[in-house]
Amino acid sequence: MRPFTAPGRPHRDDVLIAASGLLGGVLLWFLGLHGGPPLLGLPAQLALLALAAMSGAELLRRTAPGTALAIGVAAMVLDVLCGTVIATVLMFTDVIYAAVMYGTPAAARRIPRACALVTVLATLLPVALLRAPEALLIGVAVGVGTVGPAWTAVLIRDHRDAAQAARLRAEQTALLAELDRREAVLVERARMARELHDMVANHLSAIAIHATAAQSLDDPAATGDALGVIRENSVQGLAEMRRLIGLLRDAGAQDAPAVTPRLDALDALLERARGHGAGSGLTFVLVDERPPGCPALAAPVELAAYRIVQESVTNALKHAAPGEVTVRIGRTDGALSLAVTSPYDRRPGPRAPGSGAGLVGMRERAALLHGTFDAAPDGDVWRVRATLPADEKEAAS
Repeated sequence: MRPFTAPGRPHRDDVLIAASGLLGGVLLWFLGLHGGPPLLGLPAQLALLALAAMSGAELLRRTAPGTALAIGVAAMVLDVLCGTVIATVLMFTDVIYAAVMYGTPAAARRIPRACALVTVLATLLPVALLRAPEALLIGVAVGVGTVGPAWTAVLIRDHRDAAQAARLRAEQTALLAELDRREAVLVERARMARELHDMVANHLSAIAIHATAAQSLDDPAATGDALGVIRENSVQGLAEMRRLIGLLRDAGAQDAPAVTPRLDALDALLERARGHGAGSGLTFVLVDERPPGCPALAAPVELAAYRIVQESVTNALKHAAPGEVTVRIGRTDGALSLAVTSPYDRRPGPRAPGSGAGLVGMRERAALLHGTFDAAPDGDVWRVRATLPADEKEAAS
């Protein structure tokens, strides 16, 4: 059972309607502009009581439309028995309209049907009892006073609900668009962070390693070589930083051709790594097991593969023990396989500081292409393995 709740404060417009109806009905009563004689011997003054009750129902038309309709029906019956005041009838039609407009969905469905049923009965019964054509006017009057306002409210309510549903859909669409925009911004930020890290970390790691060597060496020639390497990597890193910033600032950068690193550039990458790792006892070997005549890979696959190898080589320069670093590339069954192995050094700290984002970036690159990635120690070897789809359609999906 639903708990009873007292109706809220009447709306200002409802107060005006109730007051106007009450004052207008009283004025019509004293001017003698009311219906015929009372029925069942009731005093005619009871019509004023029905008028006051209908005015009270108007005060509840928005806050308690069901209660207002119940009061209005009782007041209307009393008004008909006491001679009928036109103001009471007009307010009753408004009470029916408000009950459908502001009532529950169930009430909005049932009230128009009930009004239609009452109209049919008010048409058939007088015709059957009076057996005169004029009796049809009673049904017409009842239909105008009940069915008319009820179905008018149905049409307006349906239009209002449709407008509210449209506004809700528009708000939901705007919210989804905003969420999509934020997601796109986050994805783009992550992409830029990976690109910035992969482009610059290699050069900065080489600078840090050679700067440490220059500080610890007393040989002027070796110190000069280290400073030369530092200068070369500084210039290259600065150039790549400027290129990335230019791409971000230039509004037409998306239409300009961008230089995308490819697997063909791994020889140059490992050649630079040999120069950086010579002082640490590191050697770098590239083993290309791809069959001859392989078609070129999609640009996203080439870029991801290059960046994964680049980050693996950078990590080897910072962390690996002296020995051989092997980069192995293969292509079988529509997949590109990458494997980078380096001597595992259990030293407490790296040769150069890092952000710890390298493994995260490599894993993200593989995941974006629906590939696999794994990096973990395997005995005395640190092994990085990645598998990327070689099919261009699969990589772009």
